[in-house]
Amino acid sequence: MRASLLALAIGAFGIGTTEFVIVGLLPEVADDLSVSIPSAGMLVTGYALGVVVGAPLMTAAGARLPRKTMLVVLMAIFIAGNLLCALAGDYTALMGGRLIAALTHGAFFGIGSVVAADLVAPDRRASAIALMFTGLTLANVLGVPLGTFLGQEFGWRSTFWAVTGIGIVGLLGLIALVPAQPAPERGALRGELAVFRKPQVWLALTTTVLGFGGVFASFTYLAPMMTERAGFSDSAVAWLLVLFGVGLCVGNVLGGRAADRALMPSLYLILGGLCLVLVIFTFTSRAAVPAAITLAAFGAIGFATVPPLQARVMQQAAGAPALASAANIAAFNLGNALGAWLGGLAVAHGLGWTSPTWIGAALAAAGLGTAALSGRLDRASRRNRDPRPHPHPHPHPHPQPHLHTERPTAPGAGYGTHSIVEQKSR
Repeated sequence: MRASLLALAIGAFGIGTTEFVIVGLLPEVADDLSVSIPSAGMLVTGYALGVVVGAPLMTAAGARLPRKTMLVVLMAIFIAGNLLCALAGDYTALMGGRLIAALTHGAFFGIGSVVAADLVAPDRRASAIALMFTGLTLANVLGVPLGTFLGQEFGWRSTFWAVTGIGIVGLLGLIALVPAQPAPERGALRGELAVFRKPQVWLALTTTVLGFGGVFASFTYLAPMMTERAGFSDSAVAWLLVLFGVGLCVGNVLGGRAADRALMPSLYLILGGLCLVLVIFTFTSRAAVPAAITLAAFGAIGFATVPPLQARVMQQAAGAPALASAANIAAFNLGNALGAWLGGLAVAHGLGWTSPTWIGAALAAAGLGTAALSGRLDRASRRNRDPRPHPHPHPHPHPQPHLHTERPTAPGAGYGTHSIVEQKSR
């Protein structure tokens, strides 16, 4: 089981590195390709939009394939996209390569989350998802800083050559370590699409868009904010990303554990904390040491959102794990695109390098609001299902058979419900 999760984490490491490393290379890419930094920032937005489009399409395209086979195909396409980035001679080619790589992102994490959850007991599913996402956090601790350093020293294309190599290692790991997965039943896709009729699923997806959009509004413009405002040198950016990545690892683990214990209270606390940290960051970014400390806290609270947000969607989309999980990865990246776009818009209009962080705080607050609304609907639904007891404990002389529905008790647990008929004896 651990080896299988390791293989998924290796794939997540490669995907996370290619997604985030461009943030540390924006000045180099902008200078080499003769575009502005906000234009280079569109490489973040473009990738995110590619994930939004690719997540449902790729998941639907592979609906009849065994999950392991689909993961292998997705990693092969990811390798091809990064190879195109490494060979890109202009901005258009680079954007095209990132879009190809992005098409695989949502489906990989969506299907991988389901595979990871199926490998463990129901009460450990959020932690298993967090373990797979550890590859994503390690990408920020190791992949992004090393990729940034490599790009600064040998040109940004060398970074994408390295990511291509990581993708090949990930592909071999999936083939060797992930157990065979059965093909989904015929008609499963139609059943999974039906879950999107539920308002709670859309509320969960909206919470992901807004909450994680708050993270990326600030993160996308982290390098210029830390150099232009906090006073760090360009060479310090890689080490700052290491610090940020350490925070991500801590937050990811703690977020998974908290979600396993109490999903919604954890989600409220984490989104509220994210809003607060981003507000603080706008003030501490004026000096190097306070900015670095807040950066680590931002990384921790920012990625603590991932396990509960993912578990919440999987919980509400019982019976449709793969497509709903992929849709939530798309929601993460729609948030990335929204945050990066709004942050770039603010910078382009001369509002300063801290303006994206203010925007991030506002988005996180909006995410907290949608989470609170979703929780309120949950409580109302439970009250409707559990009316007050009848004044007479036995209104019928002969108790009748009744249908009892056993609901999942853990985040993401029991992707379907199990109905049992209990025949009471007289």
